[in-house]
Amino acid sequence: MRLGFHHAAIIVRDYAASKAFYCDVLGLDVLAENYREERGSWKLDLALGDGGQLELFSFPDAPLRASRPDACGLRRHALREFDLDAAIADLEGHGVPVAPVRIDEFTSRRFTFFQDPDGLPLELYEVP
Repeated sequence: MRLGFHHAAIIVRDYAASKAFYCDVLGLDVLAENYREERGSWKLDLALGDGGQLELFSFPDAPLRASRPDACGLRRHALREFDLDAAIADLEGHGVPVAPVRIDEFTSRRFTFFQDPDGLPLELYEVP
């Protein structure tokens, strides 16, 4: 079996705010956008630079999920970035708070954290 990353699915509270964040702030391109009337839900497919995708869903009255850094389950989404300093400046230019840059103790690569409009933890990980 050969597995590779295809997509991550994210349920958002405010579809318009999240679409603006992922498209206008992070610069992801829309692959498809569909409204599913029977579910009262939008589904937005966004392209990542390596061929992977993020899917955004809006569901009415979606329950909140406990989000603690060391809780069991998905911890965060990490996005590959080639120029971390430029990406941080761009995020801060859009008013997005960014954590201080850290160094991965095993790879010596730089990374930082920030959040989407729903508080979902995101990471930028610098690669050459």
